[in-house]
Amino acid sequence: MAFPTFLGYRRENGRVGIRNHVVILPLDDLSNAACEAVANNIKGTLALPHAYGRLQFGEDLDLFFRTIIGIGSNPNVAAVVVIGIEPEWTDVVVEGIAKTGKPVTGYGIELNGDIKTIEKASRKAKEYVQWASELQKVPCTVDELYVSTKCGESDTTSGLAGNPTVGRAFERLDAAGATLSFGETSEITGGEDIVKAHGATPEVGEAFYKIWSEYNEFIISQGVDLSGSQPTKGNIFGGLTTIEEKALGNLQKIGNCKYVGVLKPAEAPKGKGLWYMDTSSAAAEAVTLWAASGAVAHFFPTGQGNIIGNPIVPVIKLTANPRTATTMSEHIDVDVSGVLRREMNLDQAADALLDMLIRTCNGRLTANEALGHREFVITKLYRSA
Repeated sequence: MAFPTFLGYRRENGRVGIRNHVVILPLDDLSNAACEAVANNIKGTLALPHAYGRLQFGEDLDLFFRTIIGIGSNPNVAAVVVIGIEPEWTDVVVEGIAKTGKPVTGYGIELNGDIKTIEKASRKAKEYVQWASELQKVPCTVDELYVSTKCGESDTTSGLAGNPTVGRAFERLDAAGATLSFGETSEITGGEDIVKAHGATPEVGEAFYKIWSEYNEFIISQGVDLSGSQPTKGNIFGGLTTIEEKALGNLQKIGNCKYVGVLKPAEAPKGKGLWYMDTSSAAAEAVTLWAASGAVAHFFPTGQGNIIGNPIVPVIKLTANPRTATTMSEHIDVDVSGVLRREMNLDQAADALLDMLIRTCNGRLTANEALGHREFVITKLYRSA
């Protein structure tokens, strides 16, 4: 299909965003209160409180910084105020975000206290939000978009119609030159050989298989039976009896696309095309990781009705379950249940999803945005020191 242009925000580094947030970003859990106070003082800003950022180390610390810096660097963010308990780590985040060229300023609470910090940060936030309010949208093309996907509360309708709708949409976006990403390492179990075969080269397939194998070996080393948590109770209620069934439905979301590379959690793609990212299947954590990697929109097919959102990335929710489309209609952006009633085919369902993507790019609020779902959950690997 020929995609229409849309109006987006072209950032200083050339990336295109579809939202224009001014974020008040805490470095650590101790700084949440100050950030929320600033957001309360200055309307139009968005605080992102979280639980971590103290006494992390090694790979866990690397992931934390990659996530926090990535959130501030996301093209949907116009400017950032960073607040931390001490200046050194706060400056690490500020310097990381500053590489994008967007306005960012950091404040340390130590030797200043909350009140003075909140005052200074509020003045800067007011400056940023007024500046951002005058930014003008410009015509953009779909090849400038980065779209991610995962599913949640899956059931039989997910594998039959909801996920294949995303797969058909991804095929078209991939052909148009967009950047795309999928993941959910645990929920690929049982379909790992299929995913490996979808690598654009044997080396890419092996890179994925190494990540999945390490995950699987870790699960085994813990003496854990994955079937205790996968499929979930909601999946089982919806008719999925094994993790293999869930995996095969999950993989419908990439259609016939080949992925060109493999990413660590919260790592930004290095070019266009479809990328595999190592994520958990926990919805809020996974969508946060994709937001940190730079995704500006997210496709979320759901069977039983997951209500996940994200503070900076619009989550476009679709369902093929007619009951969910009725009982949870306020959470659903695209109803593709007509596929199962043979009232629409997959091409028509993909048309509806892609039309909603363009409308969202042009400013339409998704259901999660209108309802205020702003789930922001950071992935943590280790115990703190």
